[in-house]
Amino acid sequence: MLMWSIILGSLLVITGISLFYVSLCVAGFPFVRKFSKSSEKRRKIIGLTTVCCIFTILCLTLNVMNAAVCLIHFAVFFLLCGFAFKAIQKITKKEFKRNYADTTAVFLSLLTLSAGWYLNHHVFTTHYVVETEKKVKDLRVVFFADSHIGTTFDGEKFAGYVKKMQTFSPDIVFVVGDFVDDDTTKRDMIAASKALSALETTYGVYFVFGNHDEGYHDAHKRGFTKADLIKELQKNNVSVLQDDIVFLDDAFAVIGRKDVSENHRRRTRLPMKELVKNTDERIFSIVLDHQPNDYDNQEKAKVDLVLSGHTHGGQLFPLTKVGEWIGANDKTYGLERRSETNFIVTSGISDWTLKFKTGAKSEFVIVDIKQKN
Repeated sequence: MLMWSIILGSLLVITGISLFYVSLCVAGFPFVRKFSKSSEKRRKIIGLTTVCCIFTILCLTLNVMNAAVCLIHFAVFFLLCGFAFKAIQKITKKEFKRNYADTTAVFLSLLTLSAGWYLNHHVFTTHYVVETEKKVKDLRVVFFADSHIGTTFDGEKFAGYVKKMQTFSPDIVFVVGDFVDDDTTKRDMIAASKALSALETTYGVYFVFGNHDEGYHDAHKRGFTKADLIKELQKNNVSVLQDDIVFLDDAFAVIGRKDVSENHRRRTRLPMKELVKNTDERIFSIVLDHQPNDYDNQEKAKVDLVLSGHTHGGQLFPLTKVGEWIGANDKTYGLERRSETNFIVTSGISDWTLKFKTGAKSEFVIVDIKQKN
């Protein structure tokens, strides 16, 4: 929550500055100069009015957050292109007859936002191989996090992604938190849960909670409770783990943790050391932990693999590492090995409320666990 509070507060301030700056840039457009009839005051008013109208339209069609994201991207590119073209003029000692800087800024902003929309709404696959000295047979894991059902796809479309996961013939599937969102409808929750029942695996499908699954608002507002979600998942053969351990053929241990937000609500999440105290170190241990912020304890516990989500891969460039900068997350994206422990953070198969990923992509992940030769 700290990370999002900082992001939202910063976003509010930056949006205000961007609104002012972009309106000044638009005030310099040829059509604005023409209508202002050489009046600088009228030119600034037209620029501000134009930007405010566009911002309002974006708020109504997308939402305030996404409108702010669009506005900030335009401000950044106006600023960068302004500096770049001034530098070119200084080097070449020639004045441009046309406003190439602003034209380029508009083009790059639209291109970046279009790419961000595509990267958010198109689901990629990312493949990792994790090798171990332990005596294990090959295990293919498919895992995803942050589906936030109802944001970029509904329950029915999610079923299509489940079919795509099945094409990789997983031995086991993990749902690592934020399966649903605060605004997910009960209908979509049921449809998405049912979609998981189509998975054919050796060891089944396992689920752990994220910070949004229980919801931050009144459960009656979205139409279902935490208990309803658990019931629906279990009805569709999904095992819900809440600080539980499941052993697979005496070769693997799956440790599903309660989300760290549980400590803010009820303080019932067990420490990592407590969870693994009775686990044989010869068994390859896989920890499912939605938020990647307990790396020190997981490394000390000598677990083999930790799978997380939550960060959305950093979401927006250049703010991708903000969670690490403020100490909210230990890692933002990808694979990292610390001592004997492998950590993987996924950017998520969907998104929370933002419609753009300019610093990441939507994905589900395939992990092949193999014994070293």
